[in-house]
Amino acid sequence: MVGMGPSAHVKCQIDLGRVRENVSEIRRVVGTGVAVMAVVKADAYGLGAARVVEAVSDLVQGYCVFSLAEAAEAEIQRRTGKQSLALGPAAAGVGADAYIAAGVRPGVCSVEQAEALRAAGPAVNVDTGQQRFACPAEKVGDVMRAAGAREAFTHASRVEQAERLVSVVEAAGLERAGVMLHAAGTSLLSEPAARLDGVRPGLAMYRGAARVSTRLAEARDTRGPVGYTGFLTPRVGVILCGYSNGYRTGVCVVNGQRRRVVEVGMQSAFVELAPGDRAGDEVVLLGGGLTEAEVAGAWGTTPHEALVRLCGCGRRDYGVG
Repeated sequence: MVGMGPSAHVKCQIDLGRVRENVSEIRRVVGTGVAVMAVVKADAYGLGAARVVEAVSDLVQGYCVFSLAEAAEAEIQRRTGKQSLALGPAAAGVGADAYIAAGVRPGVCSVEQAEALRAAGPAVNVDTGQQRFACPAEKVGDVMRAAGAREAFTHASRVEQAERLVSVVEAAGLERAGVMLHAAGTSLLSEPAARLDGVRPGLAMYRGAARVSTRLAEARDTRGPVGYTGFLTPRVGVILCGYSNGYRTGVCVVNGQRRRVVEVGMQSAFVELAPGDRAGDEVVLLGGGLTEAEVAGAWGTTPHEALVRLCGCGRRDYGVG
């Protein structure tokens, strides 16, 4: 639909060199013997999975996607020669051959799924508290045996959940040494007890690697209430990015100074300005000191959501530093 998706007036510059630096630092922190599986779901958090997987292929052991379709669209196996793990629910009605062709190991949570996808080398998604398309603890042994699985994982936000993954597998009568276990995403990378046999960094790969900007389309001193909401400010500017592009009210940077984004319309937004700000000046929506976390705080959401939304606001351009 015209008017939906990226704005032609917003530039999203992706620094692949910074992504590599972030992954290298993750490798240093977790140490040798721990596999790094780069999370590139949701088109690599909006940075572009096809480009990201190639940029870090020599630094990681594999990739994590949400679905078979994501891995196939990005052609991860063809581009890198490495496999992906699908963290989301197994695709209904899709057989093992499709997973094998795309180099994807499906995540399974039932005996039926395990048996149907056994040839694709599935991993068992174990429920340790999130209660989302995962196998209950008491059924893990049956599902692992039905799958012939040598890999199990969980979605964890606390160290205790990673530890529970280990105890559940051991309680199922499976040899711990023969099963690859992983639980830690970005929030648990600094916790040695959560790293197990592998880690799945997502946001940690992408911090500081995207710079999103646009230009002031208009700048003026105001005469009374402004916009649909009738807000008051002495000087205001307009950028051509709105909620149809994924943008929200919050914070931006104009001429090196933090400014409030006070009202967002469908395809434009109002920004509070200082007296010296003029039409044509750059407005930074992310980067240049404005972090994902700061935007997320202003939006009342997570840095993950802020990054995905902002990278979807404009057209991507790639660099290495």
